[in-house]
Amino acid sequence: MIRHIVFFTARDPADLPRIEAGLNTLGTIPHVRHFEVGRNLHADRLTGAEVDLVVYAEFDDDAALAAYKAHPTYQRAIEIVKPLREMRIAADIASG
Repeated sequence: MIRHIVFFTARDPADLPRIEAGLNTLGTIPHVRHFEVGRNLHADRLTGAEVDLVVYAEFDDDAALAAYKAHPTYQRAIEIVKPLREMRIAADIASG
């Protein structure tokens, strides 16, 4: 299983609902085993860094993750979110 975790910050906090809505469209892509978007509850006490939103998704394997990223809904979500975000950090880890 692949766990896909992505952190986002908004350029303008007023855009958080639009970013969240755009990210939530990714959960409709059929290759996803599990998908959720959530608002970060706390700043990092060590660095002071703020993350506004976190995407957490699970995929059966690398092929499913690649199919997810190739899906047209993924591209549409990028078109919505990218102009509104400041930072994006993604990580994929193998689990199980």
